[in-house]
Amino acid sequence: MNKQQLAEELSSKVAGTSRAQAEKLLDVMTRTITEKLRAGEDVVLAGFGAFSAKKRKGRVGVNPRNVQEKIEIPAVTVAKFKPGKKLKDSLKRVDRPLIEEESTEGHEPVEEEETEEPVEESPAEATEPVEEERA
Repeated sequence: MNKQQLAEELSSKVAGTSRAQAEKLLDVMTRTITEKLRAGEDVVLAGFGAFSAKKRKGRVGVNPRNVQEKIEIPAVTVAKFKPGKKLKDSLKRVDRPLIEEESTEGHEPVEEEETEEPVEESPAEATEPVEEERA
């Protein structure tokens, strides 16, 4: 999914928002995150994840064109993303519907089908011998 497709998706889910408005919001959001990272701040979206900037030390590497030649790789600041618990959990359970805990104003919640989850026995229950009744 690219930025235009994401803007289209957002505008379809948030009532009263055009694709142009959604695209402008994405521009402002990415610009703001970039500015905060450049200023040395972390950006945390609870449940989704955290953006941060980390300094990577300079080091000596190998030239891929001439493996005998050593090259100096300078120190650099790189962007990092650490996924949040809700994001990690939702990716682990891709076979189940996504549950929205917070609704967006003007957004109609999607009805979810109720499914019965199988009840799993604990390992202790599964290994206990079953006593048979004697008549």
